[in-house]
Amino acid sequence: MRRAMSEMTRAKETAALFFDSCGGETVSLSSGHIILPGFCDVHVHFREPGFSYKETMETGSRAAAHGGYTDVCTMPNLNPVPDTREHLEEQLCLIRENARIRVYPLGAITLGEKGEQLTDMESLAANAIAFSDDGRGVQSDDMMRSAMQEAKRLNKIIAAHCEVNDLLRGGYIHDGVYAKEHGHRGICSESEWGQIKRDLELVKETGCKYHVCHISTKESVELIRQAKKQGLDVTCETGPHYLVLCDEDLQEDGRFKMNPPLRGREDREALIEGLLDGTIDMIATDHAPHSAEEKGRGLEKSLMGVVGLETAFAVMYTHFVKPGILTMEKLVERMCINPRERFRIPFGNDFTVFDLEKSYRIDPGTFLSMGRATPFAGMEVQGECILTVCDGKAVYQKK
Repeated sequence: MRRAMSEMTRAKETAALFFDSCGGETVSLSSGHIILPGFCDVHVHFREPGFSYKETMETGSRAAAHGGYTDVCTMPNLNPVPDTREHLEEQLCLIRENARIRVYPLGAITLGEKGEQLTDMESLAANAIAFSDDGRGVQSDDMMRSAMQEAKRLNKIIAAHCEVNDLLRGGYIHDGVYAKEHGHRGICSESEWGQIKRDLELVKETGCKYHVCHISTKESVELIRQAKKQGLDVTCETGPHYLVLCDEDLQEDGRFKMNPPLRGREDREALIEGLLDGTIDMIATDHAPHSAEEKGRGLEKSLMGVVGLETAFAVMYTHFVKPGILTMEKLVERMCINPRERFRIPFGNDFTVFDLEKSYRIDPGTFLSMGRATPFAGMEVQGECILTVCDGKAVYQKK
């Protein structure tokens, strides 16, 4: 809490210097405006190189700035996969040329994210913020053990997408109420927590830094809670959609389809409890844009993934801070401080300004991301970003 207050104070001081330097004409602040440190998201997909029809480094970073973010970490399910120094350099070039904010890429755990051969992690370590095969779980115990041993040696984080392929059985939404009532194939919760349980045993053995991506089940929360009590070097994230929605909110629309899926009501309640007691360290959006055609095939056939950078703060503020469930300082910890401290991302001289009194319905047509699929479309929220400053430069300003 003390660190959150300190960073909020520093953000105000940085903002004062910025406003002075531009004659105070950049934005007019009112009593309903709040200055916050720039947010940090450790789990986004900017789709370049390889899938620029979904998102580009420029559009993704502009969307991040629109959401109040000044730092993000990009996942490695790209083409080429950043699994060699040469492949990673392709992404780094795009970042240097086109990113509006600071972007930190993750390197792949295995070549091509195929789970068959470990990458030369040492050659990637200087430019990879962490290692992940995001989008796929590492199925082999021996492969994950080797990855953790090397990550331990390099003092790097393994950021794990946890999914047991043998338990998926063709599912595409949660194996819960909605699936049963509407005849859909479900994904069982054990497909997530089963691999987390395995990984935690390997963390005990190897002592590596371990981070669990986008947890969604009550069992996952409890496994991580107990691992922390045992002193394991473990952190985790969840997304706003898992905290606000559950499978009972599903509609026959691709904008409700993501991986992991929206789980049951009890899972959501456990995630909220984990957020409040510190088991869940950070909020990450898993911003995953697809084309309109790819998301327009209905709940069964659409690709998995939703966008979230431009809605995260407003959704969290509206549903957790405004009703008094979570303090603003705690939200800043989860969206700014904890991600930076865990992934060793420097605190910059950055800030973002939100109008907390502004009420509006989320309209994907206003997004700067190329992706439009969000389960929050049409939701009434409060908290509009009006300015984001990164490294002393206004990277987003409401017109």
